Amino acid sequence: MGKPTGFIEFRRELPPELAPLQRIRNWDEFHLPFDESRLRAQGARCMDCGTPFCHTGHIIAGAASGCPINNLIPEWNDLVYRGKWQDALRRLHKTNNFPEFTGRVCPAPCEGACVLGIIQPPVTIKSIECAIADRGWENGWMVPEVPARRTGKTVAVVGSGPAGLSCAAQLNKAGHLVTVFERADRAGGLLMYGIPNMKLDKSVVQRRLDLLSQEGVKFVTSCDVGKDLPAGKLLEDFDAAVLCGGATKPRDLPVEGRNLKGVHFAMDFLAANTRSLLHSKHGDGRYLSAKDKDVIVIGGGDTGTDCVGTSLRHGCRSVLQLEILPKPSESRPDDNPWPEWPRVFRVDYGQEEAAAVYGEDPRRYRVTVVRFLGDDQGQVKGVRTVVVDWKRDVQGRMIPVPVPGTEQTLPAQLVLLAMGFLGPEDSLLDQLEIERDPRSNVKADYGKFATSRKGVFVAGDMRRGQSLVVWAINEGRAAARECDLYLMGSTQLP
Repeated sequence: MGKPTGFIEFRRELPPELAPLQRIRNWDEFHLPFDESRLRAQGARCMDCGTPFCHTGHIIAGAASGCPINNLIPEWNDLVYRGKWQDALRRLHKTNNFPEFTGRVCPAPCEGACVLGIIQPPVTIKSIECAIADRGWENGWMVPEVPARRTGKTVAVVGSGPAGLSCAAQLNKAGHLVTVFERADRAGGLLMYGIPNMKLDKSVVQRRLDLLSQEGVKFVTSCDVGKDLPAGKLLEDFDAAVLCGGATKPRDLPVEGRNLKGVHFAMDFLAANTRSLLHSKHGDGRYLSAKDKDVIVIGGGDTGTDCVGTSLRHGCRSVLQLEILPKPSESRPDDNPWPEWPRVFRVDYGQEEAAAVYGEDPRRYRVTVVRFLGDDQGQVKGVRTVVVDWKRDVQGRMIPVPVPGTEQTLPAQLVLLAMGFLGPEDSLLDQLEIERDPRSNVKADYGKFATSRKGVFVAGDMRRGQSLVVWAINEGRAAARECDLYLMGSTQLP
């Protein structure tokens, strides 16, 4: 602990950002450089607790508390305070294959479990993590680490999102010959096409993909296993396979008018936007444009926020984000004590930008859509909404109940459904005859990750359901260890 009084002397600071009205003019990341002295001061705020909860990674009350990949947070905070950046990077890489990703897109359950957060704003763990990783790239410390020997064993990894990439990286370190299959035209999964560029610049993803390639990982893109490549070929051509295809089946809203033109799943909107941006800077027009449209986003999570930010950059006429749940409280409710993830009101980048443009937060709480309205050409022109109250049914479950007299019609020429995901898609799993759990996810025990098919493992959202990038990395690493154990009879992977 380099600065015993640091948490008393320094207040919490976050990196500066471009002003909302300025940053919506382009698709660049909007976080500005943080002065090194201020970063070191933020590292000094870490108390090096006798029992740190920031890196525990437990599930408490249904949400992550602490870091799911067990980052050694107090250690690299102290190293940053001391100016030992390269040592901090080594310590960070012991547990996290991709700190430049999590430092940008993770919701930071570590900060929610920070002991300092009981009495003061928590340590800026996420910002420090990102700074360590970025400094490593800037200073040339990120170099290929090619395995000294190869085992001759071959492994197929299906899906190149965070679970697939972390799994491939670990298996490659063990000396196996790893081939990653990705159905999109670029590797990276949701890191490439599911998260907008202003939140995670794709050059950040690509440089890590290039490094993995230099280390020996082979990427096969535009190959949808189960369609372009029969699933059985995985078992014929490889010694083992790890399925990391995600939970990509979106939750629909089957109300009247759902088939109208202009009603789309959020991920179709976001992926097409990023693909067009990367291929032609939107010159090809092959994306769903929100320009000059009234946009309704249904869903209050991160994906909904990304739809808001993307629509603003297109130049939408208006944007509203509808959330069926009540507005969270400004501070922790009594039933949400530390170190649980704090269920409190937050303003993310998209809402901040919308408020700057239109003068108010775009979110409307306790609202659901009961009907889509169309014109004579079958194009959506509005949505019919109703306010709901949350009440207990006869089984004691909380359910939304429409409030009479609260129906309202809102104009909309573009509606985006961002209500989460139901589970993995069926084709690959059906061909392999993989057993599912009651939620349709692949059935496999956490810690073992073995499916009902010998030699086939699973990791990430395909096993646990929709979750965080950091949980995907956790499972990808752990599944790689179990796969290595299966192939070799022993393993040295962490």
